[in-house]
Amino acid sequence: MSFQPHTWFITGAARGIGAHTVQAALAAGHNVVATARKRDSITLTDDRLLALDLDVTDAAQAQAAVQAAVARFGRIDVLVNNAGYGQLGLFEESTAADAQTQFDTNVFGLLHVTRAVLPVMRNQRAGHVLNISSIAGMRGRTGTALYSASKFAVEGFSEGLAQEVAPFGIRVTIVEPGAFRTDFLDGQSMRYGSQAIADYAAQSAQINAGFSARNHLQPGDPARLAAVLLQLAAHPTPPLRFAAGRDAVAIIEAKIEALRGGVEAWRGVSVTTDGVF
Repeated sequence: MSFQPHTWFITGAARGIGAHTVQAALAAGHNVVATARKRDSITLTDDRLLALDLDVTDAAQAQAAVQAAVARFGRIDVLVNNAGYGQLGLFEESTAADAQTQFDTNVFGLLHVTRAVLPVMRNQRAGHVLNISSIAGMRGRTGTALYSASKFAVEGFSEGLAQEVAPFGIRVTIVEPGAFRTDFLDGQSMRYGSQAIADYAAQSAQINAGFSARNHLQPGDPARLAAVLLQLAAHPTPPLRFAAGRDAVAIIEAKIEALRGGVEAWRGVSVTTDGVF
């Protein structure tokens, strides 16, 4: 059977995992629609590459980008919802505006793009949505409350969506990266709370120093993850969830054990809440 190129639609394609995925898909012979807030930040050039402006928080711009992609390539086979950033730091030191902006990008932006792409995939009766979550979407920890909340939302949405679109030949995979050597911990990708509280001063300083110390020293290789995304997209039965990195695997295993332990410890009380009919 001859090779049939697919069309990939990738958000947040200028940097990090998104940029590496663009490169990997092009190298494999696929067509790529690479989107970023400013398409000029996408420096690759290729006949099979369409670079587009896309602020994922703008639903109308998401619709326009999908229309441009279909006009150029005729279809969209793989959607990679990668655009996002981390609102880090302690919850009380973050404002309501900080929380709103985090969800506008990481959650509602992902919904806008997915809503624009799904009709194309339904008409094709085929497609694969790769939602880039995070290990923070499986485990919340100090300093990641808002970021984790946004990624937990992505995970719940993806679980439900996967069941809704399966009858149309559309698959959904949640990708849960651990710590990867991207610019995630740089100022352009990460934000801290904007209202300092004296009671949290020492804890906040320790958290910020910890994030800074790990910047660009993370174990995960984004180029290798991009190669794995191509494997997932080509697999006939891809997983609903994919843990990326040894750290992600270990964290998820620990979470499973903690959940099991909690259920067993309180099972006797849990079942007492059932009513009698």
